[in-house]
Amino acid sequence: MQVTKDTLIGEILQMDMGTAQILTAAGMHCVGCPASARESLAQACVVHGMDCDKLLVSLNEYLANK
Repeated sequence: MQVTKDTLIGEILQMDMGTAQILTAAGMHCVGCPASARESLAQACVVHGMDCDKLLVSLNEYLANK
């Protein structure tokens, strides 16, 4: 499993619910919102003013090490 900038937030959460903790720790507190499930990681990062590349590394490292 690997996350890309185009992966939807809902898909990331389906991969592993532990990703929710990574997203919320980074400042994305809307992961439980139904609308966020249809946003790509890149779109969500723009809305929240986050560094998508940094978050992408964190998510993929977590998934690779589980």
